[in-house]
Amino acid sequence: MTGNTKVCPVEIAGGLDNPIRRFIQNPKKIVKPFLMPGMVVLDLGCGPGFFTLEIAKLLDGSGKVIAADLQDGMLEMVRQKIRGTELEQRIELYKCQDQSVGVSEKVDFILAFYMVHEVPNQEKLFQELKSILKPNGKIFIVEPKFHVTGKSFETMLDIASNKGFDIIHRRKSFLSRSVLLKTK
Repeated sequence: MTGNTKVCPVEIAGGLDNPIRRFIQNPKKIVKPFLMPGMVVLDLGCGPGFFTLEIAKLLDGSGKVIAADLQDGMLEMVRQKIRGTELEQRIELYKCQDQSVGVSEKVDFILAFYMVHEVPNQEKLFQELKSILKPNGKIFIVEPKFHVTGKSFETMLDIASNKGFDIIHRRKSFLSRSVLLKTK
């Protein structure tokens, strides 16, 4: 997925999954508008599973979440959280490849939260994401304002447009830039 050394390291993953963040970026409130029971959802760059577990719960006992990350340590954190729970049956852990996502299963929805800026070849990323999405599939991208300038975000949206995506909606997010895309 990336050869970038700027990927958030496993050693600071605890900071990605804490009560303060849950208050500021409530995972249920953020993803619920996009989910319906039975969906197949890709949580791309899932990290320690901050959104993964909530997505699985919101799918209401049907569908599944593919929790994909480049780092084994992040996937192990998710594995530990779901081990022995009902969520273990609805969450599939997937290790991305260095230069590609590598998921072959078609999905209804992709969450890319604070990760697109870590991918050096965004053209290749959006081309691959388009091939993963089912018809009428959507991608919700959220990028941190403290890492991604407005200009960089617009450049990313131009790349997405050139690879076959339309903007459905720009959303206001605290300390973030976000957009919902669908295939053209």
